[in-house]
Amino acid sequence: MTRKFDVVVIGTGEAASPVASRCRSAGWQVAVIDSRPFGGTCALRGCDPKKVLVGAAEAVDWARRMKGKGIRADEICIDWQELMRFKRSFTEPVPRNREEEFARVGIAAFHGRARFDGLSSVQVNDEVLEGRYVVIAAGQKPADLKIAGTEHLTTSERFLELDELPKRILFVGGGYIAFEFAHVAVRAGAQVTIADRGPRPLPRFDPDLVDQLVKSSRELGVDVQLGTEVLGVEKASGQLAVRASASGQQRTFEADMVVHAAGRIPEIDDMNLDVAGVAWDGRGVKVNEFLQSVSNPAVYAAGDAAASGGPPLTPVAGYEGVIVAANLLKANSRKPLYQGIPTVVFAIPPLAAVGLSESEAHKQGLKFKVNKEMTSSWYSSRRIAEKYSGFKVLVEEGTDRVLGAHLLGIEAEEVINLFGVAMRSGMRATDLKDMLYAHPTRGSDVPYMP
Repeated sequence: MTRKFDVVVIGTGEAASPVASRCRSAGWQVAVIDSRPFGGTCALRGCDPKKVLVGAAEAVDWARRMKGKGIRADEICIDWQELMRFKRSFTEPVPRNREEEFARVGIAAFHGRARFDGLSSVQVNDEVLEGRYVVIAAGQKPADLKIAGTEHLTTSERFLELDELPKRILFVGGGYIAFEFAHVAVRAGAQVTIADRGPRPLPRFDPDLVDQLVKSSRELGVDVQLGTEVLGVEKASGQLAVRASASGQQRTFEADMVVHAAGRIPEIDDMNLDVAGVAWDGRGVKVNEFLQSVSNPAVYAAGDAAASGGPPLTPVAGYEGVIVAANLLKANSRKPLYQGIPTVVFAIPPLAAVGLSESEAHKQGLKFKVNKEMTSSWYSSRRIAEKYSGFKVLVEEGTDRVLGAHLLGIEAEEVINLFGVAMRSGMRATDLKDMLYAHPTRGSDVPYMP
């Protein structure tokens, strides 16, 4: 059976939803397809449920930091099962609510795996959906680590559904997922190891502040093993043995759970893109400046499924969905702007960044000054017993433009947005200095940073 639509959207997450809703509001016939529960990664399997767990860990951490400074923290602990029930109060209603909303506005919703069978037609189960356009917004999946024993790995998605927290957890990889989940798990009482093959984890972030976060993690009890490449995972006697290589030496780590935290890739490899003449690679669908396929003008892509040049972040996915909707409705009228987009590692304390790093600014031949300081002695850190905090801000000479900002410390995820606004709106560093901030707040530290 073949059904015709103006646009067929593959995915129901942050990138897909703006396309579907805006095109439907314009009177288009719209279909959405998802092989998983409707709602996408962020709402169901990523940032939103993760932040619920991080919030609990932050509460525990705050109380423990303030022990002996007016707070009695002996009884503070995480009840994992109760926390997971609270987390599910956010995630469980999403699929039904999303599907009901699609039905209310007249969007046709299909459950199943989407595969192209023509230039702008997609098969899902026994039906063929033929569109004037197709938008690929299918998100990401864990990368294939190409090691022995991958069947024993637990995904980040599965970690967010654990009814019980294992006693010993090893994270393969040293990126966002590893540090965020490690900081939750260790505060919930688990023994945690991070095994990262690089000399320094979190390569997208300022190396000086990353070093501080690693030091903080180790003091907390997280065993951060750098220069350690995981070679395989074996199961025996009810536990997992992780084989690794470090400095040319073979090592074995024992764990009750091994979590895949070593990267994600676009979930597009089984969509028969070649049948539709859609060019793609490991970064996603190859798109032009309008997020349109470079090889098939009937196809657009947004979010993590697009090789767009934008960072793989939830706000970027939603933003690209808006851009694609505008270009469908008004014939390629908008181009995305990726300047000044903050990103955060929700460890405790969080690590945040926006704009260029020092090395990137040097590679571009820019002349700039660097303002940096470790700020644990500042009032804003001392009053909450925060041992690790600091900043680094890059300001271009001559123009006074903020080229990049890097923050470590409680509420860094909020303060970094001020620097993002400055960069996207063209504000100068002196504008940030001259702003009158509510005091005493983390924001009132900003004038001392640029």
